[in-house]
Order: sequence, then structure tokens, then C-alpha cells
Amino acid sequence: MSIRHVVSWRLAATDPAEKAEHAARIIAGLESLVGVVDEIRSLTVGADVAGGDNWDVVLIADFDDMEAVARYQAHPEHQKVGAYIRSVVAARMAVDLAF
Repeated sequence: MSIRHVVSWRLAATDPAEKAEHAARIIAGLESLVGVVDEIRSLTVGADVAGGDNWDVVLIADFDDMEAVARYQAHPEHQKVGAYIRSVVAARMAVDLAF
């Protein structure tokens, strides 16, 4: 059984340029973890293109099991990216699905 880790963030910035910059930095930071954090089996991250009341950025990442998710979350490089994300978001939603 594998785990699909899905996280969405709503950014705190209201200025469109600032919001786009924050989203780009989140995306680049998370993408930089591929090949660094061995537990990541696949990772897709991107900014919402529809606008409106949608969440601003979403991450979809696959792992072998929940223990691998925990190791990913504890990895020092993930912690660095997470610190930046926490500094620019207003809300977070996460779901871990078995597939």
C-alpha cells in the first residue's frame, strides 16, 4: 500500500505579484527536495490557475508508507522549505490517502 500525500495552502499575501512570488518560491523549494529526500517516489506541485476562492498552491507526493511520509517531514531540507511555507501562508489543508 502506498500513500499519496496531498497538501494545499492558501497564501497570506493579497497583492497578486507578491502572491505569485511566494507561490513560485514554494514550488521551487518543494521541487528541490526530489533527489534529496529519498522517500519521495513522485512529487507534483503547482499554483492554482483558476483563481477565485480556490487554494493557491497544491502538493501531491507519493510515498511507500506513512513511515516514509514521517521521514520526509522530519528531513532537514524539508524542514527548511516548510519554515518558508509557514511564513507566507494563511491556511493549510492536508490529506494522506492509501492507494
